[in-house]
Amino acid sequence: MAQPNPTLDQLQILVAVADTGSFSAAGRKLNRAQSVISYGIANLEAQLGLKLFEREGTREPQLTEIGRAMLEDARRMIGVLQRMRSRVDGHHHGLEAEVALSVDVSLPAPVLVRVLKAFEAQFPTVMLRLHIGTLGVIPDHVVSGQADLGIGGLLGEVDVHLIRIGFMTLVPAAAPSHPLAQLPKPVAIEDVREHIQLVVTDQSERTKGRDYGVFAYRTWRLTDVRTKHMLMREGLGWGGLPRWLIADDLAAGRLVELDLEPYKEVNSSLFAMHRADRSPKPAAAWLIEEFKRELGCFNEFEPGEVPGEELETIRQSAP
Repeated sequence: MAQPNPTLDQLQILVAVADTGSFSAAGRKLNRAQSVISYGIANLEAQLGLKLFEREGTREPQLTEIGRAMLEDARRMIGVLQRMRSRVDGHHHGLEAEVALSVDVSLPAPVLVRVLKAFEAQFPTVMLRLHIGTLGVIPDHVVSGQADLGIGGLLGEVDVHLIRIGFMTLVPAAAPSHPLAQLPKPVAIEDVREHIQLVVTDQSERTKGRDYGVFAYRTWRLTDVRTKHMLMREGLGWGGLPRWLIADDLAAGRLVELDLEPYKEVNSSLFAMHRADRSPKPAAAWLIEEFKRELGCFNEFEPGEVPGEELETIRQSAP
């Protein structure tokens, strides 16, 4: 017995009849004669060897049990066709097939999730390649072409085009049992230097030999923020972490904010980055604006305060 091979046209007729409730309404929706719709369904049923609609005793055709199951299959197949059409249409209009995105782990996770949810809805045909990194790795990915777009802070020398999209707040903290948490405030720099500071090391070469915000004589060097966070909660050292990351710990008393003489809470700028010799394509350009908008909401900027100035392609040394 030959395998059934329904056409997409037949499946579209099936969906139209199910959605509109009648052959005549399906004909109007598809701009076809009712006889063409009836003939299409009859041919599909004959090819499948299945009865998809009950026609006797009802004013309008009713899907059979197997017809309802086949309808779901038909919807999926038509959905694939629509995505193919959208992808082709997007390609003709310059829409990229894939966006490679490199994001610093310090970007607020709720912002990343909201942006990606909106991205999936806005660009269903565009695939996403996401890398989560730290510090100089982000601009490295952009310069090398591994990422079309980078989201992160500015450290060391940069040779990418920058667009300021917002900020994150860095807070010095430690476990409540840590000696620095027991001292009178503000804690003097002499005391700060005597206790192990946990420092995330730049995995790129951009800041080699240079430290930022390091005050202790003794440091433990780590490769990622999550491990730093975990060790700090266990009382192993102190350090600075994004406020959004430790907000629950501060509220629950698992960590305490430190009042350190040399190290206060600081707002650190976040940037979108792309190569200077390439303009962002539509999906990447949309992501820049969406990150800017979501960071503005997350940080509760005053109206008109969301920073959005573009910076010229620059090479500058970090302070």
